[in-house]
Amino acid sequence: MPNVDTSKIRFAPHGYVYMAPAVGATLPTTVGDGKTAPTGFTSLGYVTDAGVTITPTINTDPVNVWQSAVPALYNVTSASFSIQATFAETNISTTELFFGASWTEVLDNSSQPTGTFKLDLASSPELQEIALVVDWSQKDVHNRVVIPRSMIQERGAITLTRTAAQEYQLTIEALDSNGSLGYVLTDQDMSTTP
Repeated sequence: MPNVDTSKIRFAPHGYVYMAPAVGATLPTTVGDGKTAPTGFTSLGYVTDAGVTITPTINTDPVNVWQSAVPALYNVTSASFSIQATFAETNISTTELFFGASWTEVLDNSSQPTGTFKLDLASSPELQEIALVVDWSQKDVHNRVVIPRSMIQERGAITLTRTAAQEYQLTIEALDSNGSLGYVLTDQDMSTTP
């Protein structure tokens, strides 16, 4: 019988998503404890129970040859790495990422703070570049995805109702970082074969 091990079946009952400005971010090189934000990173708060979707994509074109009815090989045409999550917390980080603008406090005629904050939504917005970390764990196994450079690629709609919480759906796409889209860290022993 093949070597199988049910202890290596993984779930993600615990997890967090963190962000930092991409420029100047100190990227983590360890998997962490599953509870503490990496240095310089801010938590994006609660994620809905749908969790986080991590999607690595490699698009290819076949190289067809006269001598065969099947491709001789495939050529990579593009690659991407995306993170999709719906954030349940209305906080400064999620709202700034969602709207693509920064909060500023409104000042009165005497230049005194009013306690009201404003997001100016530009007709030609500038996209913010962020570093992203996704942590997830089950029992004593911790995992971490680190994306050095990324941007918000898609935003969902906010639905305002009496009975449901506001949610901020974001799809975040990795950008090239010196030939890398990012990396995955784990403290599960990967030195042995299954």
